[in-house]
Parts: sequence; C-alpha cells; structure tokens
Amino acid sequence: MNISYNWLKDLVEVDLSPQELGQKLTDVGLAVEGIHQANDDFVFDIDLTSNRSDCLSHLGVAREIRAITNDELRITNYETQKSKTENQNLVSIQDADLCHRFTARIIRNVKIGASPDWLKKRLEAIGERAINNVADISNYVMHELGQPMHTFDFNKLAENRIVVRRARNGETIKTLDEVERKLDAGVLAICDAEKPVAVGGVMGGFDSGITEETTDVLLEVAYFKRENIRQTSRKLNLTTEASYRFERGVDIENLIRASNRATELICELANGEAGEFVDVYPNKFVPNEIESKDIQFAVKRLTGLDIENKEILRILSALGIDSRLKFQDSRLFTAPSWRHDLAIEEDLVEEVARIYGYDKIAEELPPSVKAGEYQPNEMRKLHLRQTLANLGFDEAINYSFIDTRNDEKFEFIPNLVHENLDEKFISLKDSIIEGSTRMRPSLLSGLLDVVRTNFNHRRRDIKLFELGKVFSASDKENDLPEEKELFALVVTGSETLQNKAMPLREYDFYDAKGALESAANALNVPALEFKAGNAKHLRKGQSARVFLDGKEVGTIGRLNDEIASSYKFKQPVFVAEVDLQALLEAKEQDILYKPLPIFPSIVRDISLLANRSISFADIKQAIEAENFELLRKVEFVDVYEGKEMADDERSITIKLEYRSNERTLMEEEVEKIHARILQNIESKLDVKLKILKNLV
Repeated sequence: MNISYNWLKDLVEVDLSPQELGQKLTDVGLAVEGIHQANDDFVFDIDLTSNRSDCLSHLGVAREIRAITNDELRITNYETQKSKTENQNLVSIQDADLCHRFTARIIRNVKIGASPDWLKKRLEAIGERAINNVADISNYVMHELGQPMHTFDFNKLAENRIVVRRARNGETIKTLDEVERKLDAGVLAICDAEKPVAVGGVMGGFDSGITEETTDVLLEVAYFKRENIRQTSRKLNLTTEASYRFERGVDIENLIRASNRATELICELANGEAGEFVDVYPNKFVPNEIESKDIQFAVKRLTGLDIENKEILRILSALGIDSRLKFQDSRLFTAPSWRHDLAIEEDLVEEVARIYGYDKIAEELPPSVKAGEYQPNEMRKLHLRQTLANLGFDEAINYSFIDTRNDEKFEFIPNLVHENLDEKFISLKDSIIEGSTRMRPSLLSGLLDVVRTNFNHRRRDIKLFELGKVFSASDKENDLPEEKELFALVVTGSETLQNKAMPLREYDFYDAKGALESAANALNVPALEFKAGNAKHLRKGQSARVFLDGKEVGTIGRLNDEIASSYKFKQPVFVAEVDLQALLEAKEQDILYKPLPIFPSIVRDISLLANRSISFADIKQAIEAENFELLRKVEFVDVYEGKEMADDERSITIKLEYRSNERTLMEEEVEKIHARILQNIESKLDVKLKILKNLV
C-alpha cells in the first residue's frame, strides 16, 4: 500500500525525515518495504498484515505516528450543513444483517470536470489515475480516511431512491468495468426502485455512473458485512480497492466524517450544493471491552518489559484505546471502532510492546510459574497414537469443517445428533474453504477424502486413523453447540509382507476389528464387544456395532457400495468410528502382574461350518461359559466363504490354547477337554466340526 509523506504531514505533526519515519513505522509493525520519490513528495510502500485494516489509509498511519511521537492529529469531523428536511424515504435497508449502516447525501448542481492539479498530484503520487473531479474526490477520501464510497447519478435512479437488498437469483448488472455480471441471493445489491445499480461494497453499476452530463449526485457511504463482501468478491471474481477494505473491516463510526469530507470537497471543487442527508443505522456499533486485572503485570509477565502503569495507559490512549478503573488495579479497556483486531488482554500487551519497542525486550525467557505436563487422558491418547503407529497406521489431521455432500450418509455416534431438531448440525457463515460449510458430525468424511487423495496418487495400501472433535446442535435453548471427541480408522488394500514370495493378503473386517481392540487395550479399558448390526453407511453382513460395558459406542464394517461409488473407490474399504470420550471415561482396568509360564502349551485349531448368523463372539461365549480349567486362550484365526458352501454358510477357524501352571500337559487329558468343548459348541450352536488339527 502506498502512503504519501506530504499527505501524512497534513494529518499529524511529523518532524522526522522520510527515512527516519519509515524506520519508526517498521519498528512498530508497519513494514516499510521501500521509499520512492514522486516529484516533491516521498511515498512509503507499506506491507500490512491482514488484521491491520485500520492502517489502509493515511489517517490510520497518522494514528500510529501519533502513538510514536505523542503529537496531536490534525483531523476534524468536517461538519457539513444538512438540509432542514431529511428525506427518510431516500434509503431503505431490507437486509440489515448484510448492511449495518448506510448514509446517503444528495449534492445538487454539480459540474463534472477535471480535478485541480493538487488533487491529481496527490492521487498520482500513490499510483492512482485521475478520472474526473467527483470520482477523484471519492477516491481521495477513501485513501485519506479509509472509507470506500460510491457516487450515483441521482437522476438515473428509478423513483430517486435506494433499496439495499439481496439480489434475486438471475438478476444481472453491468458494472463500471462494462462487464455483464449475473447475481444470486448471496450477493448484496444496491438497487433503485426497479433494479440493481451497484454490487454492495464491490463495484458500482455502469448505467447509474457519473458522466459529464451529471448534475445531481447521490453520495453513498456505507458499512457492509465483511464476510459477505469476501464471498461476493470471490464469487464474481472481482476485487477492487473498495472490496479489499470492506473485506478486512472499515470503521463504522467514521461514515459521517467521510461523507462530510467528500461533500465538502465536491461543493468546493465541483460547485455542488449539499442537499438531503439520510443515515440509516439498524445495527448499532457496540465497542468491545477488554478487562485486565493488572495491565502492568500482564505486560511484565508476557514480555518481560518493566513499564510504568502511567506510560502503558498513555500508549493505549494514544492508540485510541480508552480505559476506566473497575476496582483497585482492574481496568476495562474499550477498543476503538477502527480496531477490529483487539479482543483479549494479550492484544493490549502486544500494542504496548510494539509502541514501547520490541528492541527493548531482554533476550531472556519470561518467568514461568510451572513447567507444563500431560494430563492423564492426554497421556492415554498419546499411548493410543503410539500403539496404532506400531501397527502401521498413519495419523490424519483434517479440518473440522467439511463438504456436506456425503456427511449425512454416515450413521452418527449414539446421542450425538438430536433428531428432533430442525437444524441438527452447525453451519458456517464464512468458510475459508469453498463448499466446506458445516462443522463435521463425523470423522469418516474427512478420512475418506484422505483415502481418495492417496488413491489418486496410486497408493492403494492404506491404514489411517484420526482423533478429533465432532459437533452438533444442542437441544437446549440458547445453548452452545455440543462437542464430542471421537476415534476413527480406515483400512484398505493389502498387507505388506516381509517375505516377498508369500502371496499378498487383502485387508478385511478383522484387520479393522483387531486395530480397534488394540486401541481399547492401549487405553486400558474393558474389552469391546462386537454385535452384528447394520449401520446405514456400512455393507449389510459385513458390519457390527461396538459396545463397551453394554453401551453402544460406535460402528465398524465395510463401506457400502453407494458411498464407495461416490468416492470412486474400486476396492473394499473398512472403517470404524467410536466414541473416544466414552472410552476415556470408562473405568480403567487394574493391571496385575503374572509370572511368565514355565510349562509349554498345546495349541489346537478347529474349523467349524456355521450359519452366517453365528459370529466368532457367539462361539467364544459358548466355550468360555463352562470355565474349562486348562483352557487359556480362545482366538479368532480366519473366516472363509466359498462357492462350494451354501449361501448361508461359512467356515470359521479358531485357535484354542491349553496350559497348566504346575506341570506339562499330557495329550490324553487335553484330548478329553477338547472333546468336551467341541461337544459343548455343537450342542449350543448350529455348527459342525469341519477339520481338526493338532499343533504342539
């Protein structure tokens, strides 16, 4: 941004050379990238951060100089004589959410012509092209006071009035750059009684613009919602000096001053006569108040600077930040209307530090009360992450806001979404990513986007997990959105084997299930239970519901064909999502020491032909119900569903491990127990023994 040295001297006392002033501005955070001479003037090229929209004008930079030098500003409110009768029908605001304030002044008998040399030189020095006196004045005031404005040919407005409303879908406007633009309901339009005559905060319309024949001018000075201007500018692919300022925020309390200043100049340089004036202000500005219990201590604690309280208050006052004593050392500081970036005590400390001088901060760490440490649940989550990493999983960290195309296709964690609400989810008014307009109610949508990205880069073997918060609307009136912390994982592709001669093994349901069980073990919670059940995002017959202490906490299974197709997946993808909060709140199991066994075990694998409705959990429960003394483990090995079997049958292979803590087992005694177990299974469940193998 270009700032004129001579122009600054009109607004504030400056005793510094351009080079000295440039260094001072850089020291307080307004980085002067360069200084070049323009005739008898010097121009600063200042690189501003996005939060300092207040310095997008000569007045804003002059305020900074006042804080540095403690000199007074040479600025007035430019009082302009109003007409005796205000025309309140001149302006109508139909959408006060998008237009917080709108002022309009009619200036009559204007003579359009060339601007005087001094005005041309001022604009040319900062890189602006002169057009005509009225257009140049509006441009001049914007650069002087930071307030964009627009001038209409008043006699070209249907019924000589302004209506501020949302555009109607399909409406068009020919903007000043002579491009026909199509509008929609998301665009704020400045209209006359019939049609749009400007795109609010972005650009005026060609048909209502100032020409050499214009005699009566309507001067618009307004405040528009920042987020809407940003969206409109992107939507129309149209960025202007006005939109750039409105996007970052202008001073809503500066509108009258800017209007009066422009009116004064138009009357002086274009022989105009100030007429009717209207100020429609539906959304009154409420200043932000920041409480500090001890601002001097806060400055010392955060920066190490030992500054007297009197000097701190002087610096803040020079920046327009007023304060009043609340009690003892506690003060309430009021952020000025032009500083949208001041919200918390730390912001005030930063203001003090940059004006006092960052170079005065000692090269030492500020005092620390106590070193930080992990909270117990954070340690457990860290252990969970390490466990999954050891299993070959990569952690994904996705945005909390998502595209809404697929998220409602997923079944949500129990008690997360309140189905009785009309608005179940949290929508964003101004997302930084196009299309991502909802706070996520599930982790799966983001994880599957990552899988798709990996597929697009020809990586097919994927194991991912994510720990993160999800959001939903509260069913309590005027309550904040509800948050829950979840854990999700996804498995797809083939297992990478160390022995390249071995055939690749495709990941399946049990890989996802095993990872979920390992996660529960890492958190030291009771064993998870898996019960057959269909979730709407999972394939029927290849899914289960997850329970902890009898309470449902999540789902697991293969992604159904509809969602897989929407993501263009061409291979099976297995997902799981559970309520991490519920797992962390569960009572941790006592960890007991057991000596390592000194006697060998006998292992037997059995394959059972079972109906598909019978799960491994059913078989395990039937075996363990009898409490066989020498049986130590019952583990799942494999499941097989082949063409040679009936449609409703499958083969389940399990492993049984026998051991005594007192002696080496004999084959005969294991045989007796094993036979009883098989008999018990066959009597309780509809299964048949298929194969019997002994492994010692």
